[in-house]
Parts: sequence; C-alpha cells; structure tokens
Amino acid sequence: MLNLDRLRTLRALAQYGSVSAAADVLYISASAVSQQIRKLEHECGHRIVVRNGRGVELTPVARLLVDRAERILELVDRTEAELQAHRGDVVGTLTLGAFPTAARGLIPHALRLLGERAPDLEVRISEIDFASPLVQVERGDLDVGVVQDWAHSPLAWPADVAKRLVVTDTAKVALPDEHPLAERTAVGIGDLVDEPWISRARRSTCHEWLVLTMRSHGAEPRIVHTVSEHPTQLALVSAGVGLAVVPTLGLGPLPAGIRVVDVEPTLTRRVYATWRTDGSVRPSVLAVVEALAEAGGTAGRLPSPRPDLRRGATAGAPQSMHAADCRQ
Repeated sequence: MLNLDRLRTLRALAQYGSVSAAADVLYISASAVSQQIRKLEHECGHRIVVRNGRGVELTPVARLLVDRAERILELVDRTEAELQAHRGDVVGTLTLGAFPTAARGLIPHALRLLGERAPDLEVRISEIDFASPLVQVERGDLDVGVVQDWAHSPLAWPADVAKRLVVTDTAKVALPDEHPLAERTAVGIGDLVDEPWISRARRSTCHEWLVLTMRSHGAEPRIVHTVSEHPTQLALVSAGVGLAVVPTLGLGPLPAGIRVVDVEPTLTRRVYATWRTDGSVRPSVLAVVEALAEAGGTAGRLPSPRPDLRRGATAGAPQSMHAADCRQ
C-alpha cells in the first residue's frame, strides 16, 4: 500500500526540483527526503528518481505517481478538513508562511492570541523571502500564507485561493538626522534622485520599489550598500552612509540618529492572509486567519525611537510622521 507521507514527499520533490528544496517545504532533513523516496521505490517496485549531476530527475513511473498523488492528496486533505469542521475543534498542525516583515510584525502577536484561544493547535512558521507564499498556498504546501500586494506590483489571485485583508502598510525613507531633508514631514521622489542608497538584495520588494520608482523619474538609484537585515540597514543609515526604504510593518525600535519620513507619492501595500478555498471549513485555518487579522489591527504603527543619551534628546520622527492607523 502506498504511504501518504511518501507521496507528499514525491510531490514536493517534483514541484520544487531538488531534495533540499523539498526538505525545506516539508520541514524535514534532506536525508529524510531521500529515505522516503527509497521506501516509496521499494513499495511500488520501480525506480523513482535518477541522479542528474547534482540534482535528481523523475522517472516516467514517478511522474505517473505524481499525477495520481495530486488527486489522492487533495481528496485526503478535503476529507480531513470536513472531519475537522464536523468536530469544530481547533486542533492539529497548521503550516503558516510569511514574508520577513510580516513574520516580525504580525505573527508573534497572532501566536500569542492562538496560544490563549487554541492551545491544542500547533502552528509551524516558515519565513519566505524573495517569493510570495501565495504559490505554496495554491499548491497546498502551506495552509495559510501572509502575502503582500504592492501598488507597483499587484498580485494575480488564483481562483482557488481565498484572502482576507490584514493590514495596510506604507513604505517610508530612513535618513540620518543630520541630513538636510530630515526636518521635513515628507519628501518627494525628485528630492531623492541623487542620494546614496542602502538596499536589500535584488528581487526583494524594497529593492524593486526603489529601482522602479527611481526609473519612473528618469533616474537610476545609486545603490552603495546591499544588506539583507533591516537592523543592519538602519545602523548604516545612522552612520550617515546612505538612505533606506523602510516598510512600517515589522520595523522594530529605531536606533538613535535616524529620522523616518513619508514619501510623496505614497507607496502603500496591502497585506493579506490567504488560504485555499477548500480549507475554509477548517476551524484551525479560520482561527489563524482571525488571529492574524486581529494582530493586523494593532500593527503598522511607526515604532517609538530610542533615546539618544549622548545628546540628551529623543531621536526619531516627530508625532506628525507616525503612520496612520491601519484598518481592515
């Protein structure tokens, strides 16, 4: 008899193209993936994969199994969801994926709420950078995904994926407090054309916003530093070596010596909780979405700056620069 967990492993291997990628999605080790495939080969009596350089290639038998596994696993998942709905209990294991600022700014609060309301639910978190969790939600590899929909890069919503608005967030610009523009409440894109920038890596949302926005004004951004972590970006801004784009959500405490100001025209993103429509009957999915929405109601505010003890003053944006309250 074919084992469902091994079919899931094979499906992930087919979808993501490598043992390591399948292992990341399934929350197991690469050796465990290889072991599951070997056992599946023993069960069905056929070779499933063959080595192809550093990767693997699926055999015709494997592709037959993948095709069947899609339908088998979809039916099993739907049946489990219906059984949960009949029980009405928020139990079991749920996978939740989110982009980094949502992982910082939304998920901890949502997990605290779930710990109080659904202590028997185990939520497994996956931070996903440079790609939208929407793809994994549609495939069924994630139960719930937190995704961002920017004005300059709108998402295409699959028909079988449901969504709920969690929070509306705004991107701002961080400047050293000695910068000539730091005393303004807002700056125009034209004021920033010749500035040095500290950016995230290519393909990240903030990098793409910076490039596309500057190009729309006939300029190429002068990126002088590339770092991945927001705290590192802000430390470099505080050192006076450049400016950085900072989404308000998940920004965290501001170091001394920084001003964060609005940009005109405003760049706004909408943050959604997403899940497969056939999961709408699962109490666990509904509980997680509700907790994310409640967390979003308190998110998206610009954090208070840390005091600058060297000068006996508070560094940071004035009250008028705080982001507007976020609404669902």
